[in-house]
Amino acid sequence: MAEPKKRLTSTRSGGRRSHLYLRKLILTSCPKCHSPALPHRICLNCGYYKGQDILKFEEKTKAKDDRRKRRDEALTESLKEKK
Repeated sequence: MAEPKKRLTSTRSGGRRSHLYLRKLILTSCPKCHSPALPHRICLNCGYYKGQDILKFEEKTKAKDDRRKRRDEALTESLKEKK
């Protein structure tokens, strides 16, 4: 294997790794729910971005609840039939 002829200085290795630093998170407050959110991203709390409901959490949760109820009813019916 090849060996380096001279030891690298800390300046060279530091300059090579200069882009690997960590940046501080900058949070803004959501204009609708006032919870902390990343800039230029959808608010994870209310689902709004630029005044529009992007995620529509309420519709999704209602649909999930309906599916769960139907699944539970089907399971209880199948258990009753087996007995």
